Amino acid sequence: MTTRPRLVFERWTDPVAGDILESTDVDVVRLDLDAPEQGWAALGCAHGYQVATRTDVAPFADGAQWLVGPKMVQRCQQLLAVCSAGAGYDVIDVDACTRAGIAVCNNSGPGAEAVAEHALGFMLDLAKKITVADRLLRDGSRYDRLALRGTQLLGKTLGVIGLGAIGTRLAELCAPFGMEVLAFDPYVDQPTAQSRGAQSVSLAELVARADFVQVTCPLTAETEGLFGKEQFAAMKPTAFFITTARGPVHDEQALSEALADGGIAGAGLDVFHEEPPRPDNPLLGLHNVVATPHTAGITVEAARDLAIATATQWQTIFNGGMPPRLLNPDVWPRYCDRFEDILGVRPSTRVKQTIPPVICD
Repeated sequence: MTTRPRLVFERWTDPVAGDILESTDVDVVRLDLDAPEQGWAALGCAHGYQVATRTDVAPFADGAQWLVGPKMVQRCQQLLAVCSAGAGYDVIDVDACTRAGIAVCNNSGPGAEAVAEHALGFMLDLAKKITVADRLLRDGSRYDRLALRGTQLLGKTLGVIGLGAIGTRLAELCAPFGMEVLAFDPYVDQPTAQSRGAQSVSLAELVARADFVQVTCPLTAETEGLFGKEQFAAMKPTAFFITTARGPVHDEQALSEALADGGIAGAGLDVFHEEPPRPDNPLLGLHNVVATPHTAGITVEAARDLAIATATQWQTIFNGGMPPRLLNPDVWPRYCDRFEDILGVRPSTRVKQTIPPVICD
Protein backbone atom coordinates (compact mmCIF):
# COMPACT_ATOMS: atom_id res chain seq x y z
CA MET A 1 0.00 0.00 0.00
CA THR A 2 1.59 3.26 -1.14
CA THR A 3 -0.39 5.50 1.23
CA ARG A 4 -0.89 4.77 4.90
CA PRO A 5 -4.64 4.62 5.58
CA ARG A 6 -6.05 7.04 8.13
CA LEU A 7 -9.08 6.20 10.29
CA VAL A 8 -10.89 8.91 12.24
CA PHE A 9 -13.15 7.78 15.07
CA GLU A 10 -15.39 9.52 17.58
CA ARG A 11 -15.26 6.93 20.34
CA TRP A 12 -14.91 3.19 20.82
CA THR A 13 -17.51 1.17 22.66
CA ASP A 14 -14.58 -0.54 24.37
CA PRO A 15 -10.81 0.22 24.35
CA VAL A 16 -10.10 -3.19 22.85
CA ALA A 17 -10.84 -1.71 19.40
CA GLY A 18 -7.91 0.65 19.75
CA ASP A 19 -5.72 -2.17 21.04
CA ILE A 20 -6.48 -4.26 17.95
CA LEU A 21 -5.85 -1.44 15.47
CA GLU A 22 -2.64 -0.42 17.26
CA SER A 23 -0.93 -3.46 15.79
CA THR A 24 -1.81 -2.49 12.21
CA ASP A 25 -0.48 0.07 9.72
CA VAL A 26 -3.61 2.18 10.11
CA ASP A 27 -3.13 5.73 11.40
CA VAL A 28 -5.91 6.08 14.00
CA VAL A 29 -6.99 9.60 14.98
CA ARG A 30 -9.60 10.50 17.57
CA LEU A 31 -12.00 13.26 16.58
CA ASP A 32 -11.98 16.15 19.03
CA LEU A 33 -15.65 17.03 19.30
CA ASP A 34 -14.84 20.30 21.09
CA ALA A 35 -12.59 21.56 18.30
CA PRO A 36 -14.52 21.66 14.99
CA GLU A 37 -11.67 23.18 12.96
CA GLN A 38 -9.24 20.46 13.96
CA GLY A 39 -11.99 17.92 13.45
CA TRP A 40 -12.63 19.02 9.90
CA ALA A 41 -8.90 18.99 9.24
CA ALA A 42 -8.73 15.38 10.44
CA LEU A 43 -11.76 14.33 8.41
CA GLY A 44 -10.47 16.13 5.34
CA CYS A 45 -7.60 13.67 4.99
CA ALA A 46 -9.36 10.63 6.44
CA HIS A 47 -9.87 7.44 4.46
CA GLY A 48 -12.24 5.93 7.02
CA TYR A 49 -14.68 7.42 9.51
CA GLN A 50 -16.08 5.49 12.47
CA VAL A 51 -19.14 7.50 13.42
CA ALA A 52 -21.03 7.23 16.69
CA THR A 53 -24.59 6.01 16.46
CA ARG A 54 -26.16 8.85 18.41
CA THR A 55 -26.78 12.13 16.59
CA ASP A 56 -26.28 14.22 19.72
CA VAL A 57 -22.54 13.60 20.04
CA ALA A 58 -21.11 15.18 16.91
CA PRO A 59 -21.09 18.88 15.94
CA PHE A 60 -20.53 18.23 12.24
CA ALA A 61 -24.09 17.47 11.15
CA ASP A 62 -25.41 19.79 8.43
CA GLY A 63 -28.67 20.47 10.21
CA ALA A 64 -30.32 17.42 8.71
CA GLN A 65 -30.75 13.93 10.09
CA TRP A 66 -27.38 12.75 8.91
CA LEU A 67 -23.98 13.05 10.47
CA VAL A 68 -22.54 11.88 7.17
CA GLY A 69 -24.45 13.71 4.45
CA PRO A 70 -23.83 15.42 1.10
CA LYS A 71 -21.91 18.35 2.58
CA MET A 72 -19.50 16.14 4.49
CA VAL A 73 -19.05 13.82 1.52
CA GLN A 74 -18.22 16.78 -0.70
CA ARG A 75 -15.80 18.19 1.82
CA CYS A 76 -13.97 14.92 2.56
CA GLN A 77 -12.68 13.86 -0.84
CA GLN A 78 -10.37 11.11 0.48
CA LEU A 79 -13.12 9.29 2.38
CA LEU A 80 -13.48 5.67 1.27
CA ALA A 81 -15.62 4.06 3.96
CA VAL A 82 -17.93 5.04 6.81
CA CYS A 83 -19.05 2.68 9.57
CA SER A 84 -21.64 3.09 12.31
CA ALA A 85 -20.96 1.85 15.79
CA GLY A 86 -23.95 -0.47 16.02
CA ALA A 87 -26.71 -1.94 13.90
CA GLY A 88 -28.40 1.44 13.36
CA TYR A 89 -27.06 3.60 10.54
CA ASP A 90 -29.58 6.44 10.42
CA VAL A 91 -26.70 8.85 11.11
CA ILE A 92 -25.38 8.11 7.60
CA ASP A 93 -26.91 9.18 4.29
CA VAL A 94 -26.33 5.92 2.44
CA ASP A 95 -27.47 7.29 -0.93
CA ALA A 96 -25.11 10.26 -0.74
CA CYS A 97 -22.22 7.95 0.12
CA THR A 98 -23.07 5.55 -2.69
CA ARG A 99 -23.12 8.38 -5.22
CA ALA A 100 -19.69 9.45 -3.97
CA GLY A 101 -18.22 5.94 -4.10
CA ILE A 102 -18.04 5.54 -0.32
CA ALA A 103 -18.72 2.18 1.30
CA VAL A 104 -21.16 2.21 4.22
CA CYS A 105 -21.09 -0.46 6.93
CA ASN A 106 -22.76 -1.10 10.23
CA ASN A 107 -22.10 -3.54 13.06
CA SER A 108 -25.25 -5.60 13.23
CA GLY A 109 -25.04 -8.80 15.21
CA PRO A 110 -22.68 -8.23 18.17
CA GLY A 111 -25.26 -6.28 20.21
CA ALA A 112 -28.21 -8.53 19.39
CA GLU A 113 -28.16 -10.44 22.66
CA ALA A 114 -28.18 -7.28 24.76
CA VAL A 115 -31.08 -5.70 22.87
CA ALA A 116 -33.12 -8.89 22.71
CA GLU A 117 -32.76 -9.42 26.47
CA HIS A 118 -33.76 -5.80 27.06
CA ALA A 119 -36.88 -6.30 24.95
CA LEU A 120 -37.75 -9.44 26.91
CA GLY A 121 -37.23 -7.43 30.10
CA PHE A 122 -39.75 -4.86 28.87
CA MET A 123 -42.22 -7.66 28.11
CA LEU A 124 -41.93 -9.16 31.60
CA ASP A 125 -42.04 -5.77 33.31
CA LEU A 126 -45.16 -4.65 31.46
CA ALA A 127 -46.98 -7.97 31.77
CA LYS A 128 -46.27 -8.28 35.51
CA LYS A 129 -46.73 -4.51 36.20
CA ILE A 130 -43.40 -4.52 38.03
CA THR A 131 -42.54 -0.85 37.51
CA VAL A 132 -46.11 0.26 38.20
CA ALA A 133 -46.09 -1.60 41.52
CA ASP A 134 -42.64 -0.31 42.41
CA ARG A 135 -43.75 3.29 41.88
CA LEU A 136 -46.80 2.84 44.11
CA LEU A 137 -44.74 1.30 46.89
CA ARG A 138 -42.12 4.04 46.79
CA ASP A 139 -44.45 7.03 46.76
CA GLY A 140 -46.59 5.69 49.61
CA SER A 141 -49.80 5.64 47.61
CA ARG A 142 -52.70 3.46 48.68
CA TYR A 143 -53.18 0.59 46.30
CA ASP A 144 -55.28 -2.47 45.71
CA ARG A 145 -53.19 -5.56 45.09
CA LEU A 146 -55.83 -6.96 42.77
CA ALA A 147 -55.57 -3.81 40.65
CA LEU A 148 -51.92 -4.74 40.11
CA ARG A 149 -52.87 -8.11 38.68
CA GLY A 150 -50.69 -8.79 35.67
CA THR A 151 -50.60 -11.33 32.88
CA GLN A 152 -48.31 -14.18 31.87
CA LEU A 153 -46.17 -14.55 28.79
CA LEU A 154 -47.03 -18.24 28.51
CA GLY A 155 -48.94 -18.92 25.31
CA LYS A 156 -49.10 -15.30 24.21
CA THR A 157 -48.34 -13.97 20.71
CA LEU A 158 -45.26 -11.88 19.95
CA GLY A 159 -45.15 -9.72 16.83
CA VAL A 160 -41.65 -8.74 15.69
CA ILE A 161 -41.13 -5.96 13.16
CA GLY A 162 -37.75 -6.69 11.62
CA LEU A 163 -36.57 -10.30 11.78
CA GLY A 164 -32.84 -9.70 11.80
CA ALA A 165 -30.33 -10.70 14.47
CA ILE A 166 -32.24 -9.05 17.33
CA GLY A 167 -35.68 -10.21 16.28
CA THR A 168 -34.44 -13.74 15.73
CA ARG A 169 -32.77 -13.87 19.13
CA LEU A 170 -35.88 -12.51 20.84
CA ALA A 171 -37.91 -15.29 19.21
CA GLU A 172 -35.46 -17.81 20.69
CA LEU A 173 -35.69 -16.22 24.15
CA CYS A 174 -39.49 -16.41 24.03
CA ALA A 175 -39.57 -20.07 22.99
CA PRO A 176 -39.62 -21.41 26.59
CA PHE A 177 -42.81 -19.40 27.16
CA GLY A 178 -44.51 -21.27 24.33
CA MET A 179 -45.20 -18.01 22.52
CA GLU A 180 -46.34 -17.85 18.93
CA VAL A 181 -44.02 -15.50 17.02
CA LEU A 182 -45.23 -13.45 14.05
CA ALA A 183 -42.81 -11.40 11.97
CA PHE A 184 -43.20 -8.58 9.51
CA ASP A 185 -40.13 -8.23 7.32
CA PRO A 186 -40.51 -7.86 3.53
CA TYR A 187 -36.92 -9.02 3.07
CA VAL A 188 -37.38 -12.36 4.83
CA ASP A 189 -39.39 -15.06 3.06
CA GLN A 190 -41.58 -17.62 4.81
CA PRO A 191 -39.05 -20.50 4.86
CA THR A 192 -36.38 -18.20 6.30
CA ALA A 193 -38.79 -16.80 8.88
CA GLN A 194 -39.74 -20.31 9.93
CA SER A 195 -36.08 -21.25 10.29
CA ARG A 196 -35.79 -18.29 12.68
CA GLY A 197 -38.74 -19.42 14.77
CA ALA A 198 -41.40 -17.11 13.32
CA GLN A 199 -44.28 -16.97 10.87
CA SER A 200 -44.06 -14.28 8.20
CA VAL A 201 -47.21 -12.12 8.08
CA SER A 202 -48.31 -8.69 6.90
CA LEU A 203 -47.99 -5.71 9.21
CA ALA A 204 -51.80 -5.50 9.44
CA GLU A 205 -52.10 -9.12 10.57
CA LEU A 206 -49.25 -8.74 13.04
CA VAL A 207 -50.71 -5.74 14.87
CA ALA A 208 -54.17 -7.30 14.99
CA ARG A 209 -53.00 -10.60 16.50
CA ALA A 210 -49.99 -9.76 18.69
CA ASP A 211 -50.10 -9.42 22.47
CA PHE A 212 -46.65 -7.82 22.33
CA VAL A 213 -45.48 -5.77 19.35
CA GLN A 214 -41.71 -5.41 19.27
CA VAL A 215 -40.10 -2.98 16.81
CA THR A 216 -36.49 -3.81 15.97
CA CYS A 217 -35.53 -2.36 12.60
CA PRO A 218 -33.22 0.42 11.40
CA LEU A 219 -34.50 3.89 10.63
CA THR A 220 -34.60 4.38 6.86
CA ALA A 221 -36.78 6.23 4.37
CA GLU A 222 -38.86 3.05 4.17
CA THR A 223 -39.34 2.55 7.91
CA GLU A 224 -39.79 6.15 9.05
CA GLY A 225 -43.39 6.54 10.23
CA LEU A 226 -44.03 2.84 9.66
CA PHE A 227 -46.04 2.55 12.87
CA GLY A 228 -48.70 5.21 13.29
CA LYS A 229 -52.27 5.93 14.36
CA GLU A 230 -53.72 3.24 12.09
CA GLN A 231 -51.47 0.53 13.51
CA PHE A 232 -52.05 1.53 17.16
CA ALA A 233 -55.82 1.55 16.54
CA ALA A 234 -55.63 -1.98 15.14
CA MET A 235 -53.85 -3.39 18.21
CA LYS A 236 -55.70 -5.22 20.96
CA PRO A 237 -56.54 -3.04 23.98
CA THR A 238 -54.67 -5.63 26.07
CA ALA A 239 -51.53 -5.50 23.89
CA PHE A 240 -48.20 -3.82 24.61
CA PHE A 241 -46.00 -1.81 22.23
CA ILE A 242 -42.23 -2.12 22.65
CA THR A 243 -39.46 -0.52 20.64
CA THR A 244 -35.69 -0.76 20.71
CA ALA A 245 -35.34 0.60 17.16
CA ARG A 246 -35.32 4.36 16.52
CA GLY A 247 -37.91 6.89 17.63
CA PRO A 248 -39.10 8.12 14.21
CA VAL A 249 -40.13 4.59 13.20
CA HIS A 250 -43.30 5.20 15.25
CA ASP A 251 -45.56 8.23 15.70
CA GLU A 252 -45.06 9.47 19.28
CA GLN A 253 -48.27 11.49 19.42
CA ALA A 254 -50.34 8.59 18.14
CA LEU A 255 -48.70 6.31 20.70
CA SER A 256 -49.35 8.77 23.53
CA GLU A 257 -53.01 9.02 22.55
CA ALA A 258 -53.42 5.24 22.32
CA LEU A 259 -51.90 4.80 25.77
CA ALA A 260 -53.90 7.60 27.39
CA ASP A 261 -57.21 6.48 25.85
CA GLY A 262 -56.78 2.81 26.71
CA GLY A 263 -56.36 1.81 23.08
CA ILE A 264 -53.38 -0.32 24.14
CA ALA A 265 -52.31 -1.56 27.57
CA GLY A 266 -48.82 -0.15 27.81
CA ALA A 267 -45.47 0.52 26.19
CA GLY A 268 -41.78 -0.18 26.73
CA LEU A 269 -39.66 2.51 25.10
CA ASP A 270 -35.90 2.61 24.70
CA VAL A 271 -35.95 5.27 21.96
CA PHE A 272 -37.62 8.63 21.36
CA HIS A 273 -37.86 11.19 18.57
CA GLU A 274 -35.73 13.56 20.63
CA GLU A 275 -32.95 12.04 22.68
CA PRO A 276 -32.66 12.46 25.51
CA PRO A 277 -36.41 13.14 25.73
CA ARG A 278 -37.55 16.31 27.47
CA PRO A 279 -38.82 15.75 31.04
CA ASP A 280 -42.23 17.06 29.95
CA ASN A 281 -42.56 14.49 27.15
CA PRO A 282 -46.17 13.25 27.57
CA LEU A 283 -45.07 9.63 27.33
CA LEU A 284 -42.96 9.95 30.47
CA GLY A 285 -46.00 11.09 32.43
CA LEU A 286 -48.04 7.98 31.72
CA HIS A 287 -48.19 5.27 34.37
CA ASN A 288 -48.34 2.49 31.77
CA VAL A 289 -45.03 3.41 30.13
CA VAL A 290 -41.67 1.90 31.08
CA ALA A 291 -38.78 3.85 29.56
CA THR A 292 -35.00 3.61 29.28
CA PRO A 293 -32.61 6.16 27.71
CA HIS A 294 -31.48 4.25 24.60
CA THR A 295 -29.55 1.75 26.70
CA ALA A 296 -30.88 -1.54 25.34
CA GLY A 297 -27.63 -2.39 23.58
CA ILE A 298 -25.32 -1.16 26.32
CA THR A 299 -23.87 -4.04 28.29
CA VAL A 300 -20.26 -4.82 29.16
CA GLU A 301 -20.30 -7.84 26.88
CA ALA A 302 -21.99 -6.10 23.96
CA ALA A 303 -19.65 -3.12 24.13
CA ARG A 304 -16.61 -5.38 23.89
CA ASP A 305 -18.10 -7.53 21.11
CA LEU A 306 -19.02 -4.41 19.11
CA ALA A 307 -15.53 -2.99 19.53
CA ILE A 308 -13.89 -6.19 18.32
CA ALA A 309 -16.25 -6.41 15.34
CA THR A 310 -15.61 -2.74 14.55
CA ALA A 311 -11.82 -3.05 14.61
CA THR A 312 -11.89 -6.32 12.65
CA GLN A 313 -14.07 -4.78 9.96
CA TRP A 314 -11.70 -1.83 9.55
CA GLN A 315 -8.80 -4.27 9.26
CA THR A 316 -10.67 -6.04 6.48
CA ILE A 317 -11.42 -2.76 4.72
CA PHE A 318 -7.86 -1.46 4.76
CA ASN A 319 -6.48 -4.86 3.82
CA GLY A 320 -8.48 -4.57 0.60
CA GLY A 321 -11.22 -7.02 1.50
CA MET A 322 -14.99 -6.86 1.27
CA PRO A 323 -16.45 -5.48 4.52
CA PRO A 324 -18.53 -8.21 6.17
CA ARG A 325 -21.41 -5.81 6.90
CA LEU A 326 -21.50 -3.72 3.73
CA LEU A 327 -24.84 -1.91 3.39
CA ASN A 328 -24.47 -0.54 -0.15
CA PRO A 329 -22.98 -3.34 -2.30
CA ASP A 330 -23.79 -1.39 -5.47
CA VAL A 331 -20.93 0.96 -4.58
CA TRP A 332 -18.30 -1.76 -4.95
CA PRO A 333 -17.00 -1.13 -8.51
CA ARG A 334 -16.57 2.61 -7.98
CA TYR A 335 -15.28 2.08 -4.45
CA CYS A 336 -12.56 -0.23 -5.80
CA ASP A 337 -11.51 2.40 -8.35
CA ARG A 338 -11.33 5.11 -5.70
CA PHE A 339 -9.52 2.80 -3.25
CA GLU A 340 -6.85 2.07 -5.87
CA ASP A 341 -6.50 5.74 -6.83
CA ILE A 342 -6.16 6.90 -3.22
CA LEU A 343 -4.31 4.06 -1.48
CA GLY A 344 -2.44 2.55 -4.42
CA VAL A 345 -3.83 -1.01 -4.32
CA ARG A 346 -7.03 -2.54 -5.63
CA PRO A 347 -9.42 -4.38 -3.30
CA SER A 348 -10.66 -7.86 -4.02
CA THR A 349 -13.34 -7.83 -6.72
CA ARG A 350 -15.23 -10.72 -5.15
CA VAL A 351 -18.55 -9.36 -3.93
CA LYS A 352 -20.15 -11.29 -1.10
CA GLN A 353 -23.90 -11.80 -0.85
CA THR A 354 -25.33 -9.28 1.60
CA ILE A 355 -28.65 -9.15 3.43
CA PRO A 356 -30.86 -6.27 2.27
CA PRO A 357 -30.48 -3.70 5.06
CA VAL A 358 -33.86 -1.97 4.90
CA ILE A 359 -35.93 -3.86 7.46
CA CYS A 360 -33.62 -6.38 9.08
CA ASP A 361 -31.68 -5.17 12.12
